[in-house]
Amino acid sequence: MRGHNLAQQLKEWGVQGEVRFSRDIKTPLEVDISDRTGARTYFWQREKHVLATLDTADLSLLQGAQMLYVDWYDGDHIVRAMDEAARLNVPVFLNLEHAHTDPALLARYAGRACICQAVTDAAQKDDSDPLDVARKLIQAGVETAIITLASEGSLVVSGEEALRIHAPQMVAVDGCGAGATFSAGFIYGRLQCSGLEESARFATAAASLKVTRAGLEMFPLEEINALATQIRVERLEIPASE
Repeated sequence: MRGHNLAQQLKEWGVQGEVRFSRDIKTPLEVDISDRTGARTYFWQREKHVLATLDTADLSLLQGAQMLYVDWYDGDHIVRAMDEAARLNVPVFLNLEHAHTDPALLARYAGRACICQAVTDAAQKDDSDPLDVARKLIQAGVETAIITLASEGSLVVSGEEALRIHAPQMVAVDGCGAGATFSAGFIYGRLQCSGLEESARFATAAASLKVTRAGLEMFPLEEINALATQIRVERLEIPASE
């Protein structure tokens, strides 16, 4: 019943594509936990036979699509879609999180992506230089590298352009989904033909507003755009690689 209810909700939201049902698979459960410091984690039923359904997913929606989004933690099940996107000249947005620390994963996934979002470590509390992480992604073949820094904002690097985006101070209520909101906001900006800075501002504003209330309901575009104009942005010099 949970799966059927979710499928109906997706239809009401206007999400395209068909949802498949199987009596052999129970709908996985996920538990999200967050606190007012912005810390968050989740637990979910990561069952192999559920993830394997991605191997037979209908990829026809990629025809005429403007971008493909994939998560690294779905494993090699994402490669099929990424390769089809490449065949159709559809850019790929990869959420790599902390997997850039694994050279094999970095080469296998980032090498297939145009835009890559990562963190400095699994808890986003490490002192690693985000510019070093961005440089590593660029060297792997990514065109635009995004390093999210939780409440500290983000770093966005593309070509010779490097932007340090400072997140506004907000009262955190629910940090779950902040990273996904940032991804969606950045993609929205790029698909609206916004520049790198405008897309990063919008993404940061959307994610910052997201954490101020529980649940998945998003703020109106007007509020996001209004906050985006107030965000402080620094343009950084990219030091030459050694």
